[in-house]
Amino acid sequence: MVADDRTGWSGMDRDSWTNLSVVRSRLDAGADPNSGVYFHERPLHAAAERGSAEVVTELSRRVDDVDAEQEGRTALWEAVFNNRPDNARSLVAAGADPWRPMMNGWSPGRLSLATPTPDLFPLPAGETGLSDAEAAAVADARHLIDVLGEPEDDGFSLACVAGVGAAEAARRLEAVPADDADVEELMEDPFADFDNSLAIIGVTDVPGGCVVFQPEGYNASTPGVMKRLSAGSVCYGMFANPKSGNQGAVCRDGAMEDWDTHPGGGSVSDDEPAEEILATYLYHHRAVAYCFAGAGLRPADARSLTFRPDMWLRLPERDWWS
Repeated sequence: MVADDRTGWSGMDRDSWTNLSVVRSRLDAGADPNSGVYFHERPLHAAAERGSAEVVTELSRRVDDVDAEQEGRTALWEAVFNNRPDNARSLVAAGADPWRPMMNGWSPGRLSLATPTPDLFPLPAGETGLSDAEAAAVADARHLIDVLGEPEDDGFSLACVAGVGAAEAARRLEAVPADDADVEELMEDPFADFDNSLAIIGVTDVPGGCVVFQPEGYNASTPGVMKRLSAGSVCYGMFANPKSGNQGAVCRDGAMEDWDTHPGGGSVSDDEPAEEILATYLYHHRAVAYCFAGAGLRPADARSLTFRPDMWLRLPERDWWS
């Protein structure tokens, strides 16, 4: 174990980046303002993402370049992406450029147009605002997030299917109506007979398709379920793993297109499609809404994510991982 001698950036937790006296003492003791945070993160990027405006201002005075990039983005981009408008203003006051090209067309300034503070920076002449499609994506995201919220508990799984109704989903899965007694047991204690609970899923029609939901268990997002559901369509699934976080998957026309993704995560690279960079921002920490949006579902409420689906079904005995 490496000792924390308080002369570098070791031992800095999330809250430390909001404490000006802690950061200033590290700097005065010789910590490099340009590098040295965990996994080679730049201190200014760390502060922009999760720190205070006062810390951002202090670091901005000491770095060699306030617009230095890390993995294709500046500290200002991190402030905007993480909805830290005060940090963004501090960086601009220190000379950061909101309209510096980066991230496949999403400069900090252009990305800010999709945030709750779209007037954060004045739009210069010649700069491109949001397209009609991008503005619609922003509006759709806000609607979905407002309608769905985020389930309080982990352990559930879901599959959002485009253009497929609940009755057709039951047919594709060769599922039959579940016994009332099994559903009641699932609702009272899903772990009383977990193997039995894993065979029971809820299916609900929503505008644009349907949602397969399992309140406790992973079966709704298994490859076998998603491959059958996605024939001639697309299916976005996820398992809210209590141990390792959200595990996502995308299946298109019966073939797994992406696996072990992290819907709602904040990881994005500059070589990703521009629309995916926007979606990653819009659904940051909103994994369920991300899945609904990917399948083009437009629910009026969150009933599909509760114990009140249109129908309870029992899956046949099968290896659903294949």
